[in-house]
Amino acid sequence: MTINSEPIIIEEIFNTNAATLWKAITNVDEMRQWFFENIDSFEPKVGFKTQFNVKSQERDFLHLWTITEVEPLKKIVYNWKYEDYHGNSFVYFELFEVKNGTKLRLTTKITEDFPTNVLEFKPESCKQGWEYFIQLRLKEFIEHN
Repeated sequence: MTINSEPIIIEEIFNTNAATLWKAITNVDEMRQWFFENIDSFEPKVGFKTQFNVKSQERDFLHLWTITEVEPLKKIVYNWKYEDYHGNSFVYFELFEVKNGTKLRLTTKITEDFPTNVLEFKPESCKQGWEYFIQLRLKEFIEHN
């Protein structure tokens, strides 16, 4: 993913209210159930920082998150980067009330190029990862809770 890449946008409509969806994307106990199990801590507060490791094949990806924007029940923005890899991005989770539910729009914007020779940083890989988390894992979590 490079600064010339189109932003990755994933949208999904959930048959629930904004408060329930907001809790699922901002409460660390709920996030561990559909997102990353090993998130150590999380608070939806501007300036909050957390880090955790994700292993992929032979590589470690130490995720470094800083919360840069919060509008409760509407939007939360992460600065998202990785230790030991150049590159920088912002991930936006935005909630919109729609008929019979809430729409989540996730947008990933690249502000500094990631390594082009790392499979996990290919746009297709990022898009597939977000589709998995939002359209499968989060959808199942919301529907079964």
